[in-house]
Amino acid sequence: MILLIKSFVFILLIAKSLSTTSEDGVKYANKCEVCKILAEELEGRLQETGMTSEYLELGYSIDQPKKKKEYKKSELRLVESLDGLCERILKYNIHKERTDSTRFAKGMSQTFQTLHGLVNKGVKVELGIPYELWDKPSVEITNMKTQCEDLLETYESDIEQWYFNDQVESLRNYLCKDRALIDSDQKCLYEAPSKGDTRQINQEL
Repeated sequence: MILLIKSFVFILLIAKSLSTTSEDGVKYANKCEVCKILAEELEGRLQETGMTSEYLELGYSIDQPKKKKEYKKSELRLVESLDGLCERILKYNIHKERTDSTRFAKGMSQTFQTLHGLVNKGVKVELGIPYELWDKPSVEITNMKTQCEDLLETYESDIEQWYFNDQVESLRNYLCKDRALIDSDQKCLYEAPSKGDTRQINQEL
């Protein structure tokens, strides 16, 4: 009985924290958080596409031999890496038990892990949304995807410049710290990854 009461109180607290009212429930990503995640995702995507030693054959002349270009240094690799980049944000979840930028992270939040655990034990949980929608992207995540697309469009030429010339510097520094956020709050760039977050910061800011 005590366990049931504790579960009920917990559910009430979670339901309150998951409220979708604009006043107390929804806190959209700021520009720093969006740029940080965009940079991390693009660098991660480039790591994926860079694990090859393939060469591209360029040129259309029958008489002249085709030129070879390393795929890792090609424009094609950049285009493929940028394609659907902001869609990757839909794999993130909002972790409302956190207060810094790590509230946006991949993987199920501790809150929903607990709630799913209660449901699996037979506890009836009412959050005001259907159970099948629990794991759908939240309004904060879909909004961040839109912000990512806007940021990507605005700074596309800077990203190209970094890709072809300045990859010795982290994209978080080059794009976020030195350009997109030059007159904005940069605090989130200095926050350490949350416990359990396997992403590593390649370069110190």
